[in-house]
Amino acid sequence: MNDIIRKEIADGVFFNSVSDSRFKTMRITANIITPLSAQTASENALLCGILSRSCKAYPDFTALSRKLAFLYGADINTSVSKGGDRQILGISASGLDDRYALDGESISEELSQLLCGVIFEPNLSGECFVEEEVEQERRQLLDVIDSEFNEKRIYANGQMIKHMCEGETFGVKRYGTAEKINEATPASLFRAWQRLLKSATFEIMYIGDSSPDKAEEVFRAAFEKISRKPEKIEVSNVRRADSVKRVSEEMELSQSKLVMGFRTDCSEPDPEVNAERVMCAILGGTASSKLFCNVREKQSLCYYCASRYDRQKGIMIVDSGVEGENIEKAEKGIMKEIEDMQNGNITDFELESAKMAIVNSFSSTNDTVGGIEAWYTNQLFDDSFKSVEEVSKMINAVTKDEVVAAAKKLTLDTVYVLKNK
Repeated sequence: MNDIIRKEIADGVFFNSVSDSRFKTMRITANIITPLSAQTASENALLCGILSRSCKAYPDFTALSRKLAFLYGADINTSVSKGGDRQILGISASGLDDRYALDGESISEELSQLLCGVIFEPNLSGECFVEEEVEQERRQLLDVIDSEFNEKRIYANGQMIKHMCEGETFGVKRYGTAEKINEATPASLFRAWQRLLKSATFEIMYIGDSSPDKAEEVFRAAFEKISRKPEKIEVSNVRRADSVKRVSEEMELSQSKLVMGFRTDCSEPDPEVNAERVMCAILGGTASSKLFCNVREKQSLCYYCASRYDRQKGIMIVDSGVEGENIEKAEKGIMKEIEDMQNGNITDFELESAKMAIVNSFSSTNDTVGGIEAWYTNQLFDDSFKSVEEVSKMINAVTKDEVVAAAKKLTLDTVYVLKNK
């Protein structure tokens, strides 16, 4: 994978570019990074969608779509995510790479101007956003929240994090709450927009084969007009759990959910992070993992059972779908596999299979423009950017003893059960 070039083009504004000649398309994303907060998360998420609908130059969705179609079928999309105690609002523009445009046209420059128009010159009614657009986006965001509630695996994982991180910033959901979304007004969203322009950190990602210079200059000129004072974001991690919190909820459903949250005593930039990654993969991250082979296949205690590790927050989550009568057995089965790892019961096959699965997942990110962008975006909060090859080498260097040590650091924090009434 090609190296990334990083420049600070304004106070708290960074332009990151990666050159790759394999693709005919390019992608520019403005990541707006702000502290995660129960008071602002909902308005920020709502605002992200509203900004992508129109701008001053193209004041409705139809006009904006017509402009995108003129740019060889370009598109704009958005995302809202969490990274540690940060909320990340992403607004992306994808289109044809400059070298394939006719008559020397610079698609990267035009898409950058369009993105800046969306971010810096939105469609306003005085000092308010347009009410009709606010209501349309409000309905869509509430539908997303409803869909996550209806998907019980997603809901159960969200509830476990909410209870595990009660009193912590990370317990706030990326979209905030439906109540806060309903409370937002066109005027309050205008104030939220102004606040983000002045205080958020901006990470611009440019992925393409053509020179990023024109895009960089467009963003540099746009930020010169803004008086900024970026807000520092502190991330606090709980290293260990002193006791186990148990939460149970009942609903009408066909399959119960068991979600277990562990403190790992390890997060970025700790050097043991890669050992935690491998340990988590051996436990439940692959089709040859202990949870899949033993708890699911041999003991038939669950329909699915998987683990994942959040290296920014230092949390490991094990989630499973079980029959109501097997909840206690499944929990004991999961803890037995962890105890086996802590006692060194890890085969060479398990270790090498986990490493191979992790490295293969890394390599697949190199196959698309979006994958390359995601690879580097996921490292924005690390101590430095590393290529796929560099991280793969670090994963392959992890030893069995390091995996055992990582497993011994685990402490069970929260057990959440969603079961049938």
